[in-house]
Amino acid sequence: MGTRAQTNPAKFVALLAVCLIATGLCAAQPQKKIVCFGDSITAGYGLDQSKSYPADLDEMLRARGYHYQVVNRGVPGDTTKDALTRVGQIVALHPDVVVVEFGGNDGLRGLSTDLTRRNLARVLDTLLAAHIRVLLVGITLPPNYGEDYVAKFTAIFKEQADAHHTALMPMIYEGIYNLPGTIQPDGIHPTAKGSQMIAEHMLSLLSPLLSK
Repeated sequence: MGTRAQTNPAKFVALLAVCLIATGLCAAQPQKKIVCFGDSITAGYGLDQSKSYPADLDEMLRARGYHYQVVNRGVPGDTTKDALTRVGQIVALHPDVVVVEFGGNDGLRGLSTDLTRRNLARVLDTLLAAHIRVLLVGITLPPNYGEDYVAKFTAIFKEQADAHHTALMPMIYEGIYNLPGTIQPDGIHPTAKGSQMIAEHMLSLLSPLLSK
């Protein structure tokens, strides 16, 4: 008949203390954060919040083992001027990465491309000065805005990404705009299906900026 192993009370208490300390240290670590900073496309206009691209991105990241909280800071109607007004609030959230998605409303209102460029540059300057990694998201305009204006507008995003050495998603609707069921009847905002495809494309561009 074997003998029962005896538990050493002192060793048990010491082990328990180590476990509690380790648990406390893990809990004290701030959660890494991605802020999606943009206009109505980011906000998920016309959709349930759970169907916006930031919500899809949050789910996809977790499924792939990334431990980031994705925060949606999209406001419908915002221009790059509004982005400049709000960027301090974004910095105050202490994000690790910010997805910057602005410009569409500037273009639809026919605002000066020079103004859009300056505002966007100042937004990026502010984020980078706070040591925040950035993914800049571009968009284009319908051809009826004029070939010259559309070309100048579309070029802003690559120019600014190159000048600030940030990651770039050149066109948020790349590969999806003409697919059935991806754009709402207004011709501007993504459906739930479109938002999911945006998140899938964005994930491949975000991954190099993240850590597991």
